[in-house]
Amino acid sequence: MPSKSAVPAGNLLDELQTALTHGTVARRVETLRRVTDLFVNGAVDYSDRQVELFDDVFQCLIEQIEVSAKVLLANRLAPIDTAPPRTIRQLASDEAIEVAGPVLSRSERLDDATLIEAAQNSSQAHLLAISNRRALSGAVTDVLVLRGNDEVVQNTVNNPGAEFTENGFTRLVSRAEGNDSLATCVGLRPNLPRHLYLKLLAKASVMVRQRLEAANPKQAADVSGAVREATRRARTGMTKQTEIAHALVKSLYEDGRLDEQQIAEFAEDGKFDEANAAIAVLANVPVSTAENMMIETRAEGVMILCKVSSLSWPTVKAIISMRDKLSSGAPTDLASSKATYERLRPSTAQQVLRFHRMQQSAADTPAA
Repeated sequence: MPSKSAVPAGNLLDELQTALTHGTVARRVETLRRVTDLFVNGAVDYSDRQVELFDDVFQCLIEQIEVSAKVLLANRLAPIDTAPPRTIRQLASDEAIEVAGPVLSRSERLDDATLIEAAQNSSQAHLLAISNRRALSGAVTDVLVLRGNDEVVQNTVNNPGAEFTENGFTRLVSRAEGNDSLATCVGLRPNLPRHLYLKLLAKASVMVRQRLEAANPKQAADVSGAVREATRRARTGMTKQTEIAHALVKSLYEDGRLDEQQIAEFAEDGKFDEANAAIAVLANVPVSTAENMMIETRAEGVMILCKVSSLSWPTVKAIISMRDKLSSGAPTDLASSKATYERLRPSTAQQVLRFHRMQQSAADTPAA
């Protein structure tokens, strides 16, 4: 019996040559089974060169064989971290989900580029298999959220090993509108940016409460308590990323380096937390007040803050554009907004801002 550390290359190639030249499909399948047994039994000990030899053999054998044989091969190779890479990629790209599924969902041999290509070009069943992977990068989940149906998106959000970019979270918040289950799952993600959490809460909390109360009246009190807790989190919760952003703005302000150009750079770079904190400092309002005005559906709140802060239109435009990009909503009519901003008087903006301060103070005061 050959040792695991030595692949009988000659025997393998002789048998392969016979199967390819004279063998039937059944002969190919039997040879494939024997080669797979040999590989699986010694996979941990094979060198890269030996794995490459197996890759060549598998590539030859899996052509012109029935789907059921590919399914068996995929299921046996998927859990093996050292599986032949080209064979794994070929199985992952197979149109039959029975073949591709085990590899897409389990194989650690697949890199992000292969997963992204599969997610961009394959069926929803293939996307669902990818969403079940132990770990998913933000680059992969971006595609799953963009192309996936509701089942794929829900499964991706429920995957504790999935990471999301800010763009991915933005799309999720938009998709969660009207979808109670998805809204709840997205809101529970620990790294959801705070401004997107606030937006999600503003659009979904009342609807979620009403539907949950209607579905189970006995839990109405618990639901109301959960909504109150969510509101408290929205006002007081702060991610580590937000804390770092606020500390940076505070340092810039104390050093005398926080000016309009810096705010414009924050906006152009899509740094919401930094831009929001900077505007709050210049407008002399709490960060939470500025944040509530910044995430309003319409841009009036942004323009009020910017007018009080004496910002020019180009900077205001950059801030509005940042909002539009992060929200994935309908783009703001910039021409109309510019005309409104130029007509807006600083004294009027100050009056409106005082009103917002009073609203925030009332919201923060516990009911008697």
